[in-house]
Amino acid sequence: MGRAFELGRIVATPGAIELLGAAGTDPTELLRRHHGGDWGEVDAHDRRANDAALRHGTRLLSSYTLPGGEKVWIITEADRSSTCLLLPEEY
Repeated sequence: MGRAFELGRIVATPGAIELLGAAGTDPTELLRRHHGGDWGEVDAHDRRANDAALRHGTRLLSSYTLPGGEKVWIITEADRSSTCLLLPEEY
């Protein structure tokens, strides 16, 4: 997909780090998908919002389901200063 935007500083919440480790999921792969414009399992509204965010510089959201069925979100801030991996309940 190759959509260009900066990730900024990459951070993760303790909950996301613990869940990713327990699931044996490499966060680098999820970040690669997010950065490439593969937003994962977001609804149509969030998909359209992400497409607009690429043009207008607003927040980007991806959602990925891990092997055990749990979800991890990745959010890149509007100013592109940081990207955070977190659990939906931590938002």
